[in-house]
Amino acid sequence: MPDRRLPALAAAGVLLLTACAPSSPDGPVDARPPGSPDARTTSSTVPRSTPTVSEDDISDQPTPAAPPSEVRPDPRWQFFSDDARWHRSPWFQGAHRIMIGFGCNPAPWYSPDLRCPDSQGFHHGIDVAMTCGTRLYAGLPGVVLDPSEPGSPGPAYGEAPFRIRVVDGTGTHDVLIGHASDVLVRPGDRLTAGEPIASASDSGAPDGCHLHFEVRSAGGSVDSAVDPAPWLQLRAR
Repeated sequence: MPDRRLPALAAAGVLLLTACAPSSPDGPVDARPPGSPDARTTSSTVPRSTPTVSEDDISDQPTPAAPPSEVRPDPRWQFFSDDARWHRSPWFQGAHRIMIGFGCNPAPWYSPDLRCPDSQGFHHGIDVAMTCGTRLYAGLPGVVLDPSEPGSPGPAYGEAPFRIRVVDGTGTHDVLIGHASDVLVRPGDRLTAGEPIASASDSGAPDGCHLHFEVRSAGGSVDSAVDPAPWLQLRAR
């Protein structure tokens, strides 16, 4: 599932970003069948608390240019978002489309969730469609968490998911990065905004290469996930 910096960022924090369809506290069940791109609509009817982050609180971070994903579309992508815009973010290279947003959605690979209407499932992050090898960056300063710490993601997030803990005016949160490869960071690393951290891949993602970006409470399971949009800082191209 804006280009700004969260207020009162502390020196130590670690963000983690995730798998697509968590169905248990240890990780999502992400069994998505291949399919051709298909623009569909999705919306969440679940009330949720979202941190208030003003644009003045986040500084501009340069985003390296790269060809947008439409140049090399992945035939496995399926879009369940009504947002057809191309977005940039300090977290990734280039401009890309949202494949699946946060919350209730009609994607067929999620188990029905009691919070959602019409037997829809619940997606705990934001999936951004991007070709394999797209460079990922630390969009905010933080600390890389050790996989042994509470809240570590399961295998549905890929072979090398990791979390970055950040502290801001709303508290301490873990950013989960899922479906990553070529990971450049290690547990305990203190990251600065704009630092390369990994590449996007299809590890653990049968629906094609993309970034799964998820935000949880510090040390929390998938059940503590919140709308990650304020941290992802998307800005329409």
